Amino acid sequence: MDSKKLTLSNGAPYFEHQDSQTVGPRGPVLLQDFVLQENLAHFVRERIPERIVHAKGSGAYGTFTVTHDISQYTKAKLFSKVGNSCRMFARFSTVGGEKGSADTARDPRGFALKFYTEDGNWDLVGNNTPVFFIKDAKKFPDFIHTQKRVPKTNLKSATMMWDFWSHNPESLHQVLILMSDRGTPYGYRHMHGFGSHTFAMINDQNERVWVKFHFKTKQGIKNFTDGEAVKMAGENPDFAQEDLCNAIENGDFPKWTMYIQVMTEEQAKDFRWNPFDVTKVWFHDDFPMIEVGEMELNEVPANYFAHVEQSTFSPSSLVNGISFSPDKMLQGRLFSYPDAHRYRVGVNAHQLEVNRCPFAVNNYQRDGFMADSSEYQDKPNYYPNSFDETKPDPAYKNYEYELDSAHVANYNRNENDDDHYTQPGLLYTKSMTAEDREHLISNIVGSMRGITGPKRDEIINRQLCHFFRTNIELGMKVASQLNINIDANMMNHSK
Repeated sequence: MDSKKLTLSNGAPYFEHQDSQTVGPRGPVLLQDFVLQENLAHFVRERIPERIVHAKGSGAYGTFTVTHDISQYTKAKLFSKVGNSCRMFARFSTVGGEKGSADTARDPRGFALKFYTEDGNWDLVGNNTPVFFIKDAKKFPDFIHTQKRVPKTNLKSATMMWDFWSHNPESLHQVLILMSDRGTPYGYRHMHGFGSHTFAMINDQNERVWVKFHFKTKQGIKNFTDGEAVKMAGENPDFAQEDLCNAIENGDFPKWTMYIQVMTEEQAKDFRWNPFDVTKVWFHDDFPMIEVGEMELNEVPANYFAHVEQSTFSPSSLVNGISFSPDKMLQGRLFSYPDAHRYRVGVNAHQLEVNRCPFAVNNYQRDGFMADSSEYQDKPNYYPNSFDETKPDPAYKNYEYELDSAHVANYNRNENDDDHYTQPGLLYTKSMTAEDREHLISNIVGSMRGITGPKRDEIINRQLCHFFRTNIELGMKVASQLNINIDANMMNHSK
């Protein structure tokens, strides 16, 4: 094999890589040793700001293949016929922890997918849960602050976490999932993924339906118990990363089956709950799962930082035939996600290999940090112009629709939409086994025992009221194990 010359970043070969240039063998280092300067200067700039949420994660490339026809619902080229496939990239993550935190922490898991389609990159940015803690993006910074660290002590706090949840019963559905064993999945291969939000699909007749995306693991659901998760956090905090990489390297490629649920606009008007509320699910009996395709991950990125750390995802990265809904959380994410990436990676993050559309990008965005002109070179940076052949295609016009109201106001997100208890109650009674319920209560009690300070009893009692409204048995068992005496007032609040 031919040897390659060692070079500086400008391509100039050099020899002295291990010894600095000094005045004599024991003398001071000379400022003119530019090799030393370049290596040290680059080294201290090797990291970029970590993600505010989803900082710790793992990623892999793979393939998505369409196995069932859904062209009646969408004109997206990817779904135009059975057998179509595209390359894709997936990033899984914990949500609240920092980049060095444990993979097995009790936390939702991010489930972010990038499909490199001929009509552009489509990002589906979801979690391993079908619901979320809040339903309005205005509440997101406050919520995430409670999942991070106390400003004074820089410690995690069960007190502020449960204080927020007890003030926001809309969180209850997600809290019960989080506190179950689903809150500590066995790595990333053994969990489902969800788009969570309601999205739209638009077909070639310009007809719109509402959809939810589901990815069911073909490896089977597998979770840690709380004790097992805590133990693994100490033994191998990178368990999920290692598990994913080892499986792929050994040829045991993880797979998920993609499904959609479909709701017509007429059905949305009569749905019991707001169909765009991300704290609610659509029951499968009413809106059956429709199989779409299969996702397989089969390639570990050659460089973690370049591909996984610098990958960017946004629900605003949509393709023709797939669109958004009035979901208030989704609407906020359409702005906040690309804005976060412009801050964290840079305004030209889309030019990086992992984020780049492999087919074509023709626009008039230019310059900024790390601009790469290899695609646009000397083409004009304005439109219309007399020099290039780029033209807007009317086939990609936005879907036009009427709004239900022309009245603008700051509507109370819970007005006439305050049933926070029916679906969590059904989750507890119908979806969980007796063992699931036992583990759920144990995990809730273990977490709530961490509530401290002068407001401890107030926070616990307020949260217990929510549990009683959800299910009397749930409330009684949590209260009993917390040694809380149940009074008539608390029971009345639960009715």
